[in-house]
Amino acid sequence: MAGAKRKRKNAIWRKIHALRYEDFKLWCVRRLPVLEWAPNYNWKADLLPDTISGMMLAVQQVTQGLAFAVLSSVHPVFGLYGSLFPVIIYAIFGMGRHVATGTFALTSLISANAVERLVPPMSSNFTANNNSTVLGLSEFEMQRIGVAAAVSLLGGLIQVAMFVLHLGSATFLLTEPVISAMTTGAATHVVTSQVKYLLGMKMPYISGPLGFFYIYAYIFENIKSIQLEALLLSVLSIVILVLVKELNEKFKGKIKVVLPIDLVLIVATSAACYYADMKHSYGMEVVGHIPEGIPLPRSPPMNILPEVITEAFGVALVGYVASLALAQASAKKFNYSVDDNQEFLAHGLSNVIPSFFFCIPSAAAMGRTALLFSTGAKTQVACLISCILVLVVIYAVGPMLYWLPMCVLASIIVVGLKGMLVQFRDLKKYWNVDKIDWSIWVSTYIFTICFAANVGLLYGVVCTILIVVFRFPRATTLSLKHMKEVECRFKTEADSESLQPVKIVSVNNPLVFLNAKKFHMDILKIIQKESTCAQQLPEDMNKYEQNTLLSPLSNGNCHGEPSLQQRPSERHSLILDCSGLTFFDYTGISVLTQIYTESKKRNIDVLLADCKASLIKALKLSGKLESENAIFFESVSSAVGAIQLNKNFCKLNEHTEV
Repeated sequence: MAGAKRKRKNAIWRKIHALRYEDFKLWCVRRLPVLEWAPNYNWKADLLPDTISGMMLAVQQVTQGLAFAVLSSVHPVFGLYGSLFPVIIYAIFGMGRHVATGTFALTSLISANAVERLVPPMSSNFTANNNSTVLGLSEFEMQRIGVAAAVSLLGGLIQVAMFVLHLGSATFLLTEPVISAMTTGAATHVVTSQVKYLLGMKMPYISGPLGFFYIYAYIFENIKSIQLEALLLSVLSIVILVLVKELNEKFKGKIKVVLPIDLVLIVATSAACYYADMKHSYGMEVVGHIPEGIPLPRSPPMNILPEVITEAFGVALVGYVASLALAQASAKKFNYSVDDNQEFLAHGLSNVIPSFFFCIPSAAAMGRTALLFSTGAKTQVACLISCILVLVVIYAVGPMLYWLPMCVLASIIVVGLKGMLVQFRDLKKYWNVDKIDWSIWVSTYIFTICFAANVGLLYGVVCTILIVVFRFPRATTLSLKHMKEVECRFKTEADSESLQPVKIVSVNNPLVFLNAKKFHMDILKIIQKESTCAQQLPEDMNKYEQNTLLSPLSNGNCHGEPSLQQRPSERHSLILDCSGLTFFDYTGISVLTQIYTESKKRNIDVLLADCKASLIKALKLSGKLESENAIFFESVSSAVGAIQLNKNFCKLNEHTEV
């Protein structure tokens, strides 16, 4: 008897241990995404494109690392470290398979405020007073990197704390117009900070409120001090970079490997500067000595953490927002999921751990991520390969960069920010879709220019929330009505044996950034349910099932999206009854166009019934539905009739779009 009880007890304990092991395994996979994709890595198919992308990425990592370190007011060699350690950490913890993290212009600009404030400039010579035991650098340089590392450490700890508090679910407050305006304004700040190098001018560090305007006022006051040689070399570098990059983009489908113009320009200008002795002959500023090797890790100075808390919050928020936008774009383009909260952890650790290796704050950059897109990278292996090449530069090639002109480095930065600066073109679509969103973009950009990126971001979020709060009472559909799904099938005249499946979804709520993601998720669930439902359903339209799906102010997570797979033997149709949709913003319009384009790719017909004139105009002006007049109908019954006609008279083309 006792033996049987003991056996049962042991069996129970074994089940508990097995359950705990499975839970622990799932937790590890969820928190260490590398354990999910690395074991399934396709060495034959993916290694070659990842290697090519990694080599191209290494060039940008090195050039941007040097440039953004100078932007952060520290020695250029620390930018190389920032192009190495954060990349390795993100490859382990990050979910964006095509996200290239590392040094970042916006976070470098923010950390420079703390560096210049706590360690004011004492000498323009990087290696003056070599009395430090680390890399032969001066104590002045070590104090500066100590401040930047402290900003990185505290900013990373803030991001980890946000991960613990599950604040990733609050990212729906960061609307596209706010992110676009903030990043464009911050990019404008970065370009402004590089003007002194482009013009070859010596000028003091200027920051603070309205610092943007003070910089240009100083330049115009000292216009005679512009160095003509540096200006000509800057203009020539920018023209070459833009021209070659445009040609690479135009012919990327015809050539296997794009020309690494950044690397070619660095080698050519460094050689020209060396042989022409431009540093002494013309007084041209160069990068200077780059020490070899990586020093032993050291803790950032903890005593200054309270003094850099403002910059740390700016690094945490701005870096995360810019990186998350790139991760979500990557996931959408290549059909995988990204957990907003996990990205907090990944970027937090990518700032905390590297801060002990003399690294400046890091984040994902648009230019590097776009490079991975264009060169066909498959996974984070491309980023890890770039780390190997960065190590080669640190230990062998670094000293050869001594003669690289600073004006060329500044030109590379400015051209690299093109992707952010061209977001000015978004103003047209915001004006066409929702003038309120247009005004939010403009005002957020102005706040970012006048103050800082974190201030502009905070203003944009608060402004968006307040406008929605004041607009909601004016929406006649602001009630607790839910979206109702009506499911019906009818026999077609052309083929009485097959049934035409139709979903009719009535939207009776405002569609804004607060509920747009949840609306999208619920529509996907409807389509998934349609593809898996039983073969025989009521034929009479009066017999239907209603399901409550959407709460107007709820929000969904962005991972685990259902599939839009459908039976090949049936053609599906989705009718959105928009009679109750009287209030929308740009995010809501974007979701509707996204639902249409995704469904169209999967041969699912989407029809919009009883739309207000403003909604039709906004959808057409969004750029995705300009020529799709046939998807708008006066009523649900007319949309159903169109489906019947399409089935009867368009049998020759199975993919006819309604």
